[in-house]
Amino acid sequence: MTNQKITIEYNDDIVRKFMIASILFAVVGMGAGVLIATQLSFWQANLNLPWTHFGRLRPLHTNAAIFAFVGNMMFAGIYYSTQRLVKARLASDFLSNLHFWGWQAIIVGAAITLPLGLTRGKEYAELIWPINIAVVVIWVVFAVNFFWTLAIRNEKSLYVAIWFYIATIITVAMLYIVNHLQIPTSWTHSYPVFGGVQDALVQWWYGHNAVAFFLTTPILGIMYYFMPKAADRPVYSYRLSVVHFWSLVFVYIWAGPHHLLNTSLPDWLQSVGMIFSLMLWAPSWGGMLNGLLTLRGAWHKLQTQPELKFFAAGVTFYGMSTFEGPLMAIKSVNALSHYSDWTIGHVHSGTLGWNGFMAAGMFYWLAPRLWNTKLYSKSMANMHFWLGLVGILLYISSMWVSGITQGLMLSATTDGGTVLANPNFIDAVIATKSMMYTRAFGGTLYIVGFFMLAFNIWKTARSGQAVNGTVEVFVEENKNGMSLISAFLNPPVLYSTFIVLFIAGWGFGGSVMGLFSLVCLIFTIIAAVIHLELGENSWATWYNQLLANPLPFSILVFLAVFAGGVIEILPTVILNKAANLEGARQIPYTPLELAGRDIYIREGCYLCHSQQIRTLVGDVLRYGPPSRMGESIYDHPFQWGSKRIGPDLAREGGKYPSLWHFMHMQNPRQTSVGSVMPNFPWLYTQKTDLDALPSDLRVMRILGVPYIEQPADVIKKSALAQAQTIVDDLKKSGAAAEPDKEIIALISYLQKLGKSELVVKTAQTGAVK
Repeated sequence: MTNQKITIEYNDDIVRKFMIASILFAVVGMGAGVLIATQLSFWQANLNLPWTHFGRLRPLHTNAAIFAFVGNMMFAGIYYSTQRLVKARLASDFLSNLHFWGWQAIIVGAAITLPLGLTRGKEYAELIWPINIAVVVIWVVFAVNFFWTLAIRNEKSLYVAIWFYIATIITVAMLYIVNHLQIPTSWTHSYPVFGGVQDALVQWWYGHNAVAFFLTTPILGIMYYFMPKAADRPVYSYRLSVVHFWSLVFVYIWAGPHHLLNTSLPDWLQSVGMIFSLMLWAPSWGGMLNGLLTLRGAWHKLQTQPELKFFAAGVTFYGMSTFEGPLMAIKSVNALSHYSDWTIGHVHSGTLGWNGFMAAGMFYWLAPRLWNTKLYSKSMANMHFWLGLVGILLYISSMWVSGITQGLMLSATTDGGTVLANPNFIDAVIATKSMMYTRAFGGTLYIVGFFMLAFNIWKTARSGQAVNGTVEVFVEENKNGMSLISAFLNPPVLYSTFIVLFIAGWGFGGSVMGLFSLVCLIFTIIAAVIHLELGENSWATWYNQLLANPLPFSILVFLAVFAGGVIEILPTVILNKAANLEGARQIPYTPLELAGRDIYIREGCYLCHSQQIRTLVGDVLRYGPPSRMGESIYDHPFQWGSKRIGPDLAREGGKYPSLWHFMHMQNPRQTSVGSVMPNFPWLYTQKTDLDALPSDLRVMRILGVPYIEQPADVIKKSALAQAQTIVDDLKKSGAAAEPDKEIIALISYLQKLGKSELVVKTAQTGAVK
């Protein structure tokens, strides 16, 4: 068969669209970040309006930064690099445009619904269920377009960047679908199918790996393409990239439980999360070194090519944040860092330092090529770099100081560890106010740099003309590469499978099984090393064949990430049932309390208050006995929290009279001098949606909460009757309120927190007394 030479014109119009959208939403998302940082310094910046206060804008900020800014940047980089790596135009212009406009519609939907208080109440997963479905549909559109393009490629082998893109598409789909399983109660409200410890584990399995597979793996793919292009140097080590990819994909998925250390999560899951987090040091730093060493011999270009400054700094921030993350996953370190601003600094070193700088470098490199011109101003790009670098360093360092200060103050004890040194939580808030100012200032410097980038790119585009890249290729019949059978029945996969199984047996088996697994593990590793040395070509040949067919490669990626999720989540799903629990078990909420809980979630209270007392001396002395699994078994979603700007509320019920909560929500400084919490005046005028309760209770019954079925009017009367008792109590204290107002429902919920029943099982029958 004679090869045919043809000219292919790439679809770079879609790249320009995603790039422009990313820059636009970068400014919007970072602007929201500066605003909420200011609100933590000056509560008046909340403006006493429901749609402008911290609890509703913080989810808007995180979603805009992650899915709007980084998401659009990721799609621009993937579409540009993939076409050139496979020497083929994107398979479908229609799917490309549907992907772009569908994604922007999702972002606009989030920007409208989140300030209105329409939320699922789970971090990085706040969007309501109709938007969740839209995300899945558009992600499938993206996947079809991507894999279809691979199918029509004119390049036989899949380059390393493509591996990371495949892992991103497959894993994000799995994470998103599992964590967003829910049952709707209306068009704008739903309850997740998981509750309590199940929901906590699934959420942070998703939340941690959203960072891994949405904010890390696709950007690593972009690093492996754009850094060599910008430096005009080959990737430092192909073998290191293979080790980097597979170890990262397999290990990362197990690390989610490190967000729940020292909590009521089973100890074995906490240990797994910590161990695998520490293991992440190796692949993460391997990737960082591979990126930085790619610049060897090209360091002099940093003076003339501003994009290389951003790439070098971005990869350095990747190394720093991936060193800090495993460090914070050590239980003793986590006891200090968790629930504090240290975590906030860590997250932003990754998002702004790693993602933000890589995005800026990619945009500065792409713009002249997409518009066939020169960058408008290199000096402006250099100024952006230094402003951004100083800004993010001020941000991170202030959060380090603030977080460590909070951790030390709130855990400090006297009299041999029996008395809190700082019994008033508000003292830690006041002590770190100066760091809040520094944080807001650093964020402002960073966003000013992105305003400069937006202006620079706009002027660059105006000076040129939009062009699409072209390439001449010889079209030949693609070989299918490795079959599915040979992809799995080969030494690398078999050795890897046995090693994982023996590690699991060693870690979780009994004494005999553990010893047997350890011996087998040692022999398997020795055999694998000998086989590698004696038959080196067979391993390399197998891998090259694997890269010629995306299907077996994708299946192996799926299995690598699927294993961690199943082994971690499935046992907890089976265990966390009412019949299996001993000790304290949560008493189901009354209809009014359930309505109050929905208001609590709507206002984003979970973003500042935890409901999980850790097994630490400081927590126990301050809040009471450690939380137990059964105490949140009926919570859909869970409310363990991830940050304490205010005190923990797990034992809040009955701690203060209803009047205290009434005054606190009206103006927190009436009850807590120095508080940065916003006022909630609308709760005193808006009516509780009692009509939604029958549907809410019906879904709760489906989820296993032991509610009896009742007519709608009985449910409503029950709620109003309980509300009236709170109103009467307030009236005795001189406060006037109406029973149908939201503040009354919220007070009922807060007064229920910490109420549980003692569950004891008989030895013979297992029956509950």
